[in-house]
Amino acid sequence: MAESAPLVPRPRPWSTIALAAALLLLALLPILNGLPEAHALHVSDFIVSIVGKWICYAILALAIDIAWGYAGILSLGHGAFFALGGYAMGMHLMRRIGDRGVYGHPVLPDFMVFLGYPELPWYWLGFDNFPFAMAMALLVPGALAGLVGWLAFRSRITGVYFSIITQAMTYALMLAFFRNDMGFGGNNGFTDFKDLLGVPLNTRTARAGLFYAALASLALCLLICAYVVKSKLGRVLVAVRDAESRVRFLGYNVTSYKLFVFVLSAMISGLAGALYVPLVGIINPGEFSPGNSIEAVIWVAVGGRGTLGGALLGAFSVNGVKTWLTSFAPDLWPFVLGGLFVAVTLFLPKGLVGLLRKRGS
Repeated sequence: MAESAPLVPRPRPWSTIALAAALLLLALLPILNGLPEAHALHVSDFIVSIVGKWICYAILALAIDIAWGYAGILSLGHGAFFALGGYAMGMHLMRRIGDRGVYGHPVLPDFMVFLGYPELPWYWLGFDNFPFAMAMALLVPGALAGLVGWLAFRSRITGVYFSIITQAMTYALMLAFFRNDMGFGGNNGFTDFKDLLGVPLNTRTARAGLFYAALASLALCLLICAYVVKSKLGRVLVAVRDAESRVRFLGYNVTSYKLFVFVLSAMISGLAGALYVPLVGIINPGEFSPGNSIEAVIWVAVGGRGTLGGALLGAFSVNGVKTWLTSFAPDLWPFVLGGLFVAVTLFLPKGLVGLLRKRGS
């Protein structure tokens, strides 16, 4: 009798070694950045900043993969969770500016002074505290995902209908955050950040610290996701992905399983957004754009959904091509991205990881 295929693909030793080596190589970048500019191994500030941004995108790709690749929940609104985490960190950074702003107000951010706010809105209270802001970066996306997921999963809304709902969610949030009377800076968002935890953000020390914080978060999220997908919970999630009705018939509470992984995915996305904002120095409603969420799904598809390493590979490779191409032909990027998705769908349904495994075997 032939042995049945495992529900969760077993990681191969070479892929684990390659992943660990890649993380170690990334950890060297800030060190090489500290070498004299004339040194052959010197890495520029731009490279450190751009790779730090890609690491945040890789965390977002992990979050999408654990929900889509392992549980079959295709969300086209994960950009909303990413942006909410970013806004939570942005509110903390704005509160820390204090009287160093253009208007010199000790409490109100500049845009509130400009718009005539008499006092700080109640939902800004507590964001001068870093642990509180980080907690909100996780809890607010998690609460939104819990609400949307509970309403959708208990009604057995799946597939394309769920994808449309999540896309509508992020679009509605984008329109709301564009309003000046929402108290989030309108279309300008938040910028002109000064420091984080007392360290000026425009220094090499801050860039290195943020880079390592992002890299450590990526490693932590990778371990959490790997633990989930290898556990019995992960096997149930894959079974839900492949045959939801059968799993429900066997007595499993499918709604609870899907809700858990969707909330976990949203919280990881929020963490990615919170790390992203101090690295790039700005957050605005454009981060809620449905296009951003769709692009993140393409990263996972290109890398290979249902494989955590594939999500990371897709995030780094697609964003690497984007950075290279948009430097001299930005108008071509949407066409290249669309063509890339079509090509992967037709010729590489298991993504780059599937291609590497095929060549390896």
